[in-house]
Amino acid sequence: MVAFGLLPVAFVLLSCNRTDIHDRPNIILIISDDQGWTDYSFLGHPHIETPRIDQLAEEGLTFTRGYTTAPVCRPALAAIVPGLYPHQNGVLGNDPLVDFEKDPYWTDGWFVKRAEYEIPLVEKFEKLTSLPDLLGEAGYVSLQTGKWREGHYKHGGFTEGMTHGDPAREGRHGDEGLTIGREGLDVIYDFIDRAGQEKAPFFVWYAPFLPHLPHTPPDSLIEKYLPYAPTLLVAQYWATCEWFDITCGELVDYVENKGLSENTLFVYVTDNGWVQDPEQPWQWDLKSKLSPYEMGIRTPMIFRWKGAIEPETDQSSLASSIDIATTVLGICGIPVSPDMKGINLLNEEARKGRDAVFAEDYNHHFYSTDSSLYHRVIVTDSWKMILPDPVNKSEDSVELYQIVEDPHETDNKAEAHPEIVESLTERIETWWSESDED
Repeated sequence: MVAFGLLPVAFVLLSCNRTDIHDRPNIILIISDDQGWTDYSFLGHPHIETPRIDQLAEEGLTFTRGYTTAPVCRPALAAIVPGLYPHQNGVLGNDPLVDFEKDPYWTDGWFVKRAEYEIPLVEKFEKLTSLPDLLGEAGYVSLQTGKWREGHYKHGGFTEGMTHGDPAREGRHGDEGLTIGREGLDVIYDFIDRAGQEKAPFFVWYAPFLPHLPHTPPDSLIEKYLPYAPTLLVAQYWATCEWFDITCGELVDYVENKGLSENTLFVYVTDNGWVQDPEQPWQWDLKSKLSPYEMGIRTPMIFRWKGAIEPETDQSSLASSIDIATTVLGICGIPVSPDMKGINLLNEEARKGRDAVFAEDYNHHFYSTDSSLYHRVIVTDSWKMILPDPVNKSEDSVELYQIVEDPHETDNKAEAHPEIVESLTERIETWWSESDED
C-alpha cells in the first residue's frame, strides 16, 4: 500500500472554501501538440493570433518559463500522468526499437511487433499511480481524448476514453482519439453533460492532434496568413495554430454556457515544440522537435480557475510539466503520491525554493536508457546547459547558454565558463542518481 501526504497549502485561493471536498473543481487539461513556445499572440508572435489561449493566460496563473520533460510527444505526455521523469517511468521515446528490415516502418507487421516490444513497458506504466487514479479515488470521472500512446486509455487510469490502442487496428498514438478537435468536440460535450447528470466532478484530457501535421486548417485561415508568411508551408502551420486556438475557445465557451466556469480549472501546456521548415513539407527545424533546445522543450503553462486563482503572469519562476499532477491535486485538496516529482506551482514558497528544472531526450526509436539517451538538460534562473551522453552522442559538445539574455541559444558560453559547466554537470548527476533511486 502506498502512503500519501498532503502538500503544504501555502498558496492563496481567492475563496478559502473553494477546495472543500464537496466543491472540488472540474479539471480540463489542454495539451497542444507540436507548437513552438513563441507561437502565441500573448507571447509576442507578430502574426499568429491565439485570442482564446490569450484569454486563459490573462485570467489565470501563467508561467512563461515552462518546460516539458522531453522534446517529443510520447515521453512528454507520459511524464504528466504519474508525475515522473521519462527515465523513471520507462517511456523514453515514441516507439520501441524494432527490426525495420524485417518489419518495415508503418506496416501491419511493424504494428504487431511494436506491440510485442511494448508489453513490459505498458505493464510497468499501468502500475504507476496516475493523476486520473487519484482523482478517481476522490470521486472524479475522467475522459481521455486526443493523443495517448500507452495503449488503451484505461492504462492511464481514465474511466472513459477514445483510444483503444489495438495494434490490429493501427493503435499507436491515439487512433480514434485523434479526431477530437479536428472533427468537433461532441465527445467531450457529451461527457461533461453526463458528469453533470451524475453530479460527479470531471477530468478531461484534451490533447488534440493540433497543431501537429497535417496542417489542414480551414482555407480561410490559410488565406489570412499567406500575405505574412515566408512560404505556404509556414502559413499553413500558423493557420493550424489558430485553428487549435479556436477549438480551445469552443471548449471554454461550452463550459461557460453550462454555468461551470467558476467551478472548472483549466490547465494548459504543450507536449513539445515545433519550427516549421519553410520549404520541406512534413519537416521541422532540427533545433525544435526532438531536440533539447528551447524550441523543443519550452512551453507556456497556465492554471486558470475563474474566481479562485489570482491572475498573474510569472516570467521568472521555473515550471515543468512534471508539476501538473502535483499542482492539480494540491488545488483539489487531494493527497499526492510521494512518488510524484513535481512541486505545487500555486505554492509560492515552493516556487521560490526551486532553482532548476530538468529535461532529457532520447532516440525516437528507443531501447533502454543507457543505449538510447542523447542529452540531459538543466535550466536554472539564468543558465541552461545541454549535456550530451558521452557514448550515444560522443560527437556533441557541452552547450551552455545565458538563457534569459539568449533564449534562442546563439552564443555557447561553455568554453568561457568551465566552472559553471562543472557545477551544473554535478547537479545533473545528482538529480539523475537521486531520481533514479526513488
